[in-house]
Amino acid sequence: MLYYFLYPLAADFPLFNVFKYITFRTFGALMTALFLYLFLGKGFIRFLQRKQIGQNIREEGPKSHFDKKGTPTMGGLLILFCIGVAIALWGNLENAYLWIVLFVLYSFGVIGFLDDYKKVIKKENLGLQARVKFPLQVLFSMVAGYFLLSYLDFRPELVVPFFKTIHPNLGWYYLVVVFFVVVGTSNAVNLTDGLDGLVAGPNIVAFATYAALVYVVGNAVLAKYLQVLYIPGAGELTVFCGAVVGGILGFLWYNSYPAQIFMGDVGSLSIGAALGMVAILAKAEILLILVGGIFVLETISVITQVISFKLTGRRIFRMAPIHHHFELKGWAEPKVIVRFWIISLMLSLLALATLKIR
Repeated sequence: MLYYFLYPLAADFPLFNVFKYITFRTFGALMTALFLYLFLGKGFIRFLQRKQIGQNIREEGPKSHFDKKGTPTMGGLLILFCIGVAIALWGNLENAYLWIVLFVLYSFGVIGFLDDYKKVIKKENLGLQARVKFPLQVLFSMVAGYFLLSYLDFRPELVVPFFKTIHPNLGWYYLVVVFFVVVGTSNAVNLTDGLDGLVAGPNIVAFATYAALVYVVGNAVLAKYLQVLYIPGAGELTVFCGAVVGGILGFLWYNSYPAQIFMGDVGSLSIGAALGMVAILAKAEILLILVGGIFVLETISVITQVISFKLTGRRIFRMAPIHHHFELKGWAEPKVIVRFWIISLMLSLLALATLKIR
């Protein structure tokens, strides 16, 4: 909105020329989402408390978590609202890539909302059943992938990190990549959401990293210099990443230990799916293994725990996901959180280094 109304004034007032710059609008989107969450957060928490929309705690979980029962949840709703406002103000709404990412964000947000609604409001412990949730995730990811390949000049090539010439064209098989990356990342982020601030920190780092990556692939000069695929229009996703970082930072203000509010599935499923979609549009799908290394670690810990128990009757970890394992080993919750943040930051820096190590 600001982009359309203020940038045309640059012809008469050069000051407004800044609205054409992606970096300026990214900063504006970040600060808008951040301060909007900070401003609305307390009132939103009080609303959730009045409606008794509180977190349920698993009986088999760590005993230290029992005192968190009843903490307001579904804080992801406000994150999605703040992101939407920030994009409406600072984004170029004529950019098709931006609309695809927003579609993924909000469609998976609907899935998460239905899951939270059943668990928190309807008091159905299992929430949205897998036979409903998974097909919806497949459907929405495939719709996004179909429009990406059918209506946009998007190259369905898989870029291999560290190699500047290896990027096989998968054609329509690229839909399989879209499915695995979007759905996989969505569920991986959801699994990580188990401690106060744990899922927020790695997501902030991941979206900040991808803000740099999409800016590079969307800039003809930088893409040529770094010898990466140039994707016209992808740079606008930098603004989206900035808005997400701002929204999660605002959420973290209230979610930091001890948490006043939890994200809920409406937040974790949608943000995870959006991260996966941004990775695809940045042509850095494989790099997500590094950038989202914490999410990968959490997912692998659950998978190996289940397989080991079913095959041998023994558990590899004291509890999965792995953050609970470290809690049960005696690590204080804040220590687990901060150390996972540090690992996330180191992995993201390594991912950025691949731009030069090719």
